[in-house]
Amino acid sequence: MSELEKMYEVILDRKENPEEGSYTNYLFDKGLEKILKKVGEESTETVIAALSQSNEDLINELNDLAYHLLVLMAAKGITPADFDRVARQREAKQHNLKPERRKIEKY
Repeated sequence: MSELEKMYEVILDRKENPEEGSYTNYLFDKGLEKILKKVGEESTETVIAALSQSNEDLINELNDLAYHLLVLMAAKGITPADFDRVARQREAKQHNLKPERRKIEKY
């Protein structure tokens, strides 16, 4: 079992068996809007770390983002198996390039 799968299992356990003082339970108690806000914040922090911080900082931000994405998945009833199913479907579409987007000039 991967670390992401373990993290998802802990998140599900907190959802089903709330634990006082748990940040995960705080997110579930506050609801989807709070979870989405945190996903947005962590996404932004990940971008900033990728542009201007060390790889270690980026790895930490990626972990924060992954955690909040897993909380979102659990809140919406999406499982890692659902994610894997779509990833396998996309993998089957090799050499399916999309048109190139306009280059970002400033950031």
